[in-house]
Amino acid sequence: MSTQDWPDLAKELSALVGQVRGGIPEVMKGFSAMAKAAGADGVLDAKTKELVALGISIAVRCDGCIAFHTRSARDLKATREEILEVIGMAIYMGGGPSLMYAALALEAYDQHMAAKPAE
Repeated sequence: MSTQDWPDLAKELSALVGQVRGGIPEVMKGFSAMAKAAGADGVLDAKTKELVALGISIAVRCDGCIAFHTRSARDLKATREEILEVIGMAIYMGGGPSLMYAALALEAYDQHMAAKPAE
């Protein structure tokens, strides 16, 4: 087990991203609009899109992305079994390094499930 507290990492990064948002508000408005549009229900529902984002997070080895996308997957009622299937695809696409991050993503999801959801 890693020593990372994934829900805490998401909170810490949210505060730091807030500082970036304050420094470059127009860029962040554009990024937020893109995130909203990309994540909106379409042919794929929001949960499926969030699971895709988690797979990419694992494959590109982004701790912060894993923290946010596992939390969002939990909020969208993703199951542990769905997370594991995403992990399988990420390992297939990213090889050994993705396997290491897949283990971290599963731990992050489990920690978010154990934590109280955001109000």
